[in-house]
Amino acid sequence: MKIAVIGAGGVGGTFGAALAKAGADVWFLARGAHLKAMRENGLRITGGRGDTHVSPARATDDPAAIGHADFVLFCVKLWDVESAGEHIRPVVGPNTAVITLQNGIDSHERLIPILGAQAVMGGVAQVSATIEAPGVVRQTGTFMKLIFGELTGGRLPRGEAFLAMCQKAGFDAEHSDTILTDLWMKFILLATNSAITAASRSPFGKLRDDGDIWPLFESGTKEVVDVAKARGIPLPGDAVARSLAATRNLPPAMMASMAHDLIKGSRIELPWLSGKVVAMGRELGVPTPTHAVLNAMLKPFSAGAGA
Repeated sequence: MKIAVIGAGGVGGTFGAALAKAGADVWFLARGAHLKAMRENGLRITGGRGDTHVSPARATDDPAAIGHADFVLFCVKLWDVESAGEHIRPVVGPNTAVITLQNGIDSHERLIPILGAQAVMGGVAQVSATIEAPGVVRQTGTFMKLIFGELTGGRLPRGEAFLAMCQKAGFDAEHSDTILTDLWMKFILLATNSAITAASRSPFGKLRDDGDIWPLFESGTKEVVDVAKARGIPLPGDAVARSLAATRNLPPAMMASMAHDLIKGSRIELPWLSGKVVAMGRELGVPTPTHAVLNAMLKPFSAGAGA
């Protein structure tokens, strides 16, 4: 099975390395110092699940060098969706499945006009990892799961084949026939948690037991659920409670990736997270006061320190 990983950062690097070790023909599309290090020393994953070293690593900045893949793990930042989608056209053949693994809830909608509805599948990545140094990705905690499925529902043989490869790689995986609900369940969790850990520059362990901060998790989570319901998204009845319980169980040292990006002075995905919640709330007439404040506080940092 040939798998192209587009963006070899925390998500792409972690899952791509596991799949490569399991015997898949994995290619990493990367750039800059990270690409150089991967070419010279391979890709190393460290952290809670132990060390994995893929050496040599098939790493390139040229999609044409990869050729048509069976599966694409599309792991770029949200602001790069359209440009990366155009860039990877040489990788996408008539039978290629492109699994979107972005944060947010609209990357599949943005990719379909570029790559076609047949190619695009929805996906949810559950992992906490970040590039520690060129060629090195560090994972926080041990949880690691992929959820993926057809946007129209149901299950096709290609999804079953990829599920078998994931199981061989040793991480949790689910071939879902309700992937849009799964995408929203992650968004409910992530939109709130990203904003609060970024605004406070603090990990969950310092925030969850603070009587002034925990109510923000509660109100922010409820606001996203209210927006989802107004959009007609089918959610479980305990969506709020389930999301808050998940936050309670996250590793104490973990921060959302947006918080890491903010601390580094990098561009952040705010417009597609809290900013998206606020925009949808205005469109649907759903109040989102918690996200409105968090979005306003973080907005000056949205473009990064160098902007």
